[in-house]
Formats: sequence, C-alpha cells, structure tokens
Amino acid sequence: MEGRLFTFLGTIGGHGQEWIILSHYVLVIGIIFLIARAATRKLQLVPTGAQNVMETFVGGIITMGADTMGEKNARVYMPLIASLAIVIFVSNMIGVIPGFEAPTSNINFTLSLALIVFVYYNYVGIQKNGFVNYFKHFMGPMPILAPLMFPIEIISHISRIISLSFRLFGSIRGDDMFLMVLLMLVPWLLPLPGFFLLTAFGFLQAFIFSILTYVYIAGSVMMEHEEH
Repeated sequence: MEGRLFTFLGTIGGHGQEWIILSHYVLVIGIIFLIARAATRKLQLVPTGAQNVMETFVGGIITMGADTMGEKNARVYMPLIASLAIVIFVSNMIGVIPGFEAPTSNINFTLSLALIVFVYYNYVGIQKNGFVNYFKHFMGPMPILAPLMFPIEIISHISRIISLSFRLFGSIRGDDMFLMVLLMLVPWLLPLPGFFLLTAFGFLQAFIFSILTYVYIAGSVMMEHEEH
C-alpha cells in the first residue's frame, strides 16, 4: 500500500522511506521556523496574530505541566515539552494534507522522540537526586522487596519507550491509511468531516505525548515528594 502513496516531495528525491521522512521533517522544521519568526518579528505588549497564538500555546504547555509538577517546575521543562509538542503537532498536520506524509507515521521517527524523552528524564532524575538515590528509588520502600521491585521498575521504564513511540506511530499511521482509503472511495469534497477528525486526532496525540513527558519528568525529579 505504501508503494502507491504519492507525495509531492517524493517526486523530487524519489519515494524511498528515508528521503520521504527526512524531507518532510525538514519541511516541518521550516514551518515551525516561519511560525516562530512571525510570532517574534514585532513583539507587542498586547499580543495579536501569530504572537497571540504562540503565547497561548506556551501558556497551555505551562498549565498542562503545572497540574503535574507545579508551575515553577513546569516553566523549567517547558522548552523541551513545547518543542516536542509543536514538532509532533505540525508533523501530524502535514500528514492530513493529501500529497504529504507525516514524519510521525514512521516508527524510526517516533522512536527517536521517545528515546529523547527517556534519556532526558533519567538524566535530570540522576542530576537532581544523585545516581545512587535515583536507582535506589527503583527498589521500592522495603529492602526485602528490592530483588523483585528493581527488575520490575527497569522493565517498566524501558516499556515507556515502546509505549510512547508505538502509540504515536500507530495512531498516525492508521490516520494515513484511513485518509488514503477515504480519498480512493469518495470525491475530494466529501471527506471533509474525515479531515476534521484526523486534525483532532493529530492534536490529541501531541497532547498525550506532551503530558506523558511531563509525568515522566515529574516522577524522576520529585522522588522526595513521592516518598512522603
């Protein structure tokens, strides 16, 4: 089914999977750059236009994290979460447009995002709590349960990579297949409700990835609060 999928960028460098994903990711970065440029070109005390949209976006990211780790910590980790959220959202949105493919429909791309989250939250957890205390937390509250709890915790954390990557990949890949079949079966104007549905799903997946990243970071840096 992939061999029949047309993309505009594929006509330039071929329809190989590596080129398709790389070229569309570059397109995503270009779109984000243009949005950021438009939002910061003429900063105003009372925001309008692109500045208003981006300030609302950043405020929403902070509010999302404040419910998990408090507003102060949410602001500290906002740059990473906001970067991931906007990359995922724009990637999902270009996949809704016929002739383009979402980078997030490729497992290698979503796996890379999941690995970034995994490495980062473990890094800040070790940085905040110390290497020994961080992994000591994996052993549970009772020393006698440590041989059982430690491997379970390790497996649980590794499974987060699979969970983050496959949830996003599976959802967006399914959306792409749905859109392809929809366009094959009905004329271009009739699938409009489907486009709105795919847009909602794309937003939802970006939200889920972002909130889970906040939850994982909160769990790694706020261990002392969990113990109390």
